[in-house]
Amino acid sequence: MALAWEEHGIGEPVVCLHGFGLDRSVMAAAMEPVLGLRPGLRRIYPDLPGHGESPAGPPGPAGVADAVSAFIDGPLGGGPVLLAGWSYGGYIAATLARRRPASVTGLLLICAGARLLAPGARELPGPPADPGPGPWLDRVPGGLREHLALAIGNRSAEVAGRVAAALTAARPGDEEYLERLRAAGYRAPDEDDTAGYPGPACILAGRQDRIGGYADQFRALSAFPAASYSVLPQAGHYLPFEQPAAFAALVLEWLDNRVAPVLARRPGDSVRR
Repeated sequence: MALAWEEHGIGEPVVCLHGFGLDRSVMAAAMEPVLGLRPGLRRIYPDLPGHGESPAGPPGPAGVADAVSAFIDGPLGGGPVLLAGWSYGGYIAATLARRRPASVTGLLLICAGARLLAPGARELPGPPADPGPGPWLDRVPGGLREHLALAIGNRSAEVAGRVAAALTAARPGDEEYLERLRAAGYRAPDEDDTAGYPGPACILAGRQDRIGGYADQFRALSAFPAASYSVLPQAGHYLPFEQPAAFAALVLEWLDNRVAPVLARRPGDSVRR
């Protein structure tokens, strides 16, 4: 299937995968302020199947991963690529890195269930002292308040406004297909495969992420022997918008200090133009 996508810049390809029910614009809003700081990166933002402008695809995360894998093999010539994924997109990115590690130069997982993504299987932090919507959500559309009260850890009007602006700008997807994905469950058939990803990985989590949590990602580190792991206080599931300065510093450290040496060791010119 053909995925809708957009790209910015030239150079080493970085495929950035958005979260469930969103689209590529949300991922670009999070990543462009950071990735755009480094020359030589071709930032690629596809819409996952049934999201944004991409058509519906096969049900289940295995089918979604197959579609992204075919995208890498098609327009991107099989890689190698850097993979970045947020939330559900991070789960898909981790699945692809385990399946095809030779074509993944580096892996960035943001508030992602690296292994356990089934809602009933996640270990989540407890509720905040003020679990319900409060004055900090007064300027947020009513339909988002309950979700943001759960998802945001840095509970301020400024942060809520940034997140709400990104979410409301997302293109609607194929709701019937998304419902089929929900019904199929979030676990990929190969989730319990003992294979890991040996390349430079960066795993970022929010201490107040009540959707994806942070403890399961820490337990998954054995599958990522070259990974760093950071959990940020005052951050929830929308970490890039909640703590943008810390997010940028951690992503740039991953690129500059751990991905760059791997690229330098590749034969020939590692930057594609």
